Amino acid sequence: MSSRLLNYLPALYRTDPFIGQFLLAFEKVLLGIEDTVEYPYPGLETTISRLATLFDPQQTPEAFLSWLASWTALSLRADLPVTVQRDFIANIVQRYRFRGTKANLQVLLSLFTRGQPTVTEMTVDEFQIGVHSSLGEDTYLQGGSPHFFRVTIALPQDLAGKPQELARQLAIARNIIDLEKPAHTDYELIPIFPSTLQIGVAANLGIDTLLGSLPTEINIGS
Repeated sequence: MSSRLLNYLPALYRTDPFIGQFLLAFEKVLLGIEDTVEYPYPGLETTISRLATLFDPQQTPEAFLSWLASWTALSLRADLPVTVQRDFIANIVQRYRFRGTKANLQVLLSLFTRGQPTVTEMTVDEFQIGVHSSLGEDTYLQGGSPHFFRVTIALPQDLAGKPQELARQLAIARNIIDLEKPAHTDYELIPIFPSTLQIGVAANLGIDTLLGSLPTEINIGS
């Protein structure tokens, strides 16, 4: 069998059987011909024809995800599921339009953590006699804490009894909030741990119910 590449050579060389065999190796690399020789890569022609898939978050090889994310100045966490990474890269440009907003923060927390997040902007009602007039409860002299919000995350039931995974989820949440929130704002992160006290549902002291402070390995501050 002679190489198809002979057709691109001057007629003088097409009659030489050695050249026809010699060019088969180049045809294997360039065009990816099917023969009995084992070669782990597709031909360069095939690779080039598939080049557009490298820029598609849903089709690009897993090894290219971090490279593709770098195009939008994004650093992916290596411990995130591949499907989550693909979905996030596919929507990152649209998400940048809403950066720093409550809605965007809630979407990011939903994508990157396994909990159900709720973001609440804290406001203090103005002084109203007969309506808001309990000092220290619903009335604050000189106003309340400005530019403050609260994030509550209800963690899933299957994380009960896994303090390291709980701590990891909270670390991810705090990292996202710190990167996403406006610089002048402050916040409080409140986790709702699985199997908290529910009479008749989950109330086994020392197993799925804790009295007192949180374990030190998963205790977090504001």
